[in-house]
Amino acid sequence: MCKEKFMQEAVDAALRGMNNNEGGPFGCVVVKDGKIVGRGNNKVTSTNDPTAHAEVTAIRDACKNLDTFQLDGCEIYTSCEPCPMCLGAIYWARPDKVYYGSNQEDAANIGFDDAFIYKEIPLPYEKRSIPFEQLAREIALAPFQEWSKKGDKTLY
Repeated sequence: MCKEKFMQEAVDAALRGMNNNEGGPFGCVVVKDGKIVGRGNNKVTSTNDPTAHAEVTAIRDACKNLDTFQLDGCEIYTSCEPCPMCLGAIYWARPDKVYYGSNQEDAANIGFDDAFIYKEIPLPYEKRSIPFEQLAREIALAPFQEWSKKGDKTLY
């Protein structure tokens, strides 16, 4: 299957999900060795899950199907340029490449504007629209201290 056909699969997932009132107009497929191994569409409103974006649901599906937590050797085809959250999920999943259809501006033009998140990231914590405050670091370090001693951990 050629790259455009995989992008069409991502677009079809977006249209199906949107038409089924599952969420916004976004779709994604994960491909390995020329075969689709994961599919996803936006399901934010149907699942009441703000993290259920197309890329995240496709990554979850692919990882389940491949029985792995990383997508080495895979490509992601997504109907729209990933938002900051999905970008983070993609980097954690470590695919070989991402192809996207529409871009940030196209999404913003229909009410899906991520620019505010990009503007928030470099701000000092106390200047963000949702303030961040560090609390009880000494207590919170306990899991990290245990992790550093754990002999049978799976690195990622």
